[in-house]
Amino acid sequence: MKAGLWTLGLFALACAVSRRAYFDNTGRDDVLSGGVRKIDVSTPKGKFQVWTKRVGNNRAIKLLTLHGGPGATHEYFEAFDSYLPAEGIEYYYYDQLGSAYSDQPDDPSLLDTARFVEEVEQVRQSLGLNRDNFYLLGHSWGGLLAIEYALKYQQHLKGLIISNMMASIPAYNQYAKTVLMPQMDQRALAEILAIEAKQAWDDPRYEELLLPSFYVLHILRMPLENWPDPVVRTFAHLNKKVYVPMQGPSEMGVSGILEKWDRTADLKRISVPTLTIGARYDTMDPKHMEWMASQVQHGRHLHCPQGSHLSIYDDQKTYMDGVVRFLEDVDAGRFDRPEPIDSAGMQNRLD
Repeated sequence: MKAGLWTLGLFALACAVSRRAYFDNTGRDDVLSGGVRKIDVSTPKGKFQVWTKRVGNNRAIKLLTLHGGPGATHEYFEAFDSYLPAEGIEYYYYDQLGSAYSDQPDDPSLLDTARFVEEVEQVRQSLGLNRDNFYLLGHSWGGLLAIEYALKYQQHLKGLIISNMMASIPAYNQYAKTVLMPQMDQRALAEILAIEAKQAWDDPRYEELLLPSFYVLHILRMPLENWPDPVVRTFAHLNKKVYVPMQGPSEMGVSGILEKWDRTADLKRISVPTLTIGARYDTMDPKHMEWMASQVQHGRHLHCPQGSHLSIYDDQKTYMDGVVRFLEDVDAGRFDRPEPIDSAGMQNRLD
């Protein structure tokens, strides 16, 4: 009995020490602001500032998040607050230039993928992230940006997570046209396409049609009135001066600057441990996202069977468990070991 109590006491002490280490801000220069740092970034049009916020302290696992959009915000990643601190993972919120708390220059020439890659690299340098601790998670457009970053700067990465993003916009558009659109109410679809043809995207009818016909089926599978506050804030703060020129007017395909983007042939160049995340009801083709894991040199796939594009919310436990497992496996050197089959009979992760 005494031995058991002694063991429990040691375990409690270890947990307390671990918690103290996670919240240890010794030597940090962001303590006064609660982890927030504004970082100077150089662009062809001068210097601007982007907003970041650190949560926690972990010398071996530091996760930088890249939000979607383009022109969305870090806010929908706030679901991580319910999971990552308990696992001792240090993570960073970051609003890209043109988004939310970062500067929002009104200059279309800055809407360039290569420029965004250089911005991410400047953020990495300023935060002191390196190949011994730097993990990059990009969702949607952020996943595209993460792929581009890895293709140029993977020497700085310890691990890469490509969440709910295909490696080809033409393939994404094809999936939308041949799989998703035929499933829609065809009268609603015809009206949506007619509004888009007139470029009348500010017509209230456009959103009135899109939300029930597409968004609650493939973006976030919850009734609109139940959408979590971080998601609502993200959509409210979406910068359409960034989003529309790059993406197009909606998530129902891409018609903007990114329309021809395709990196399927280049995935084989990515050598760092990589997790791809897909979902059954996503706007993106789940089979393509599973295939991506087989194309990178060290890939694993996480399938969210109940999820859509924001599977971080509508299949949250699957998503969070998979992300944490990947980070911990890479950190512990377990990444290349075979994975078990999940309860649905699907291999959650591919080596």
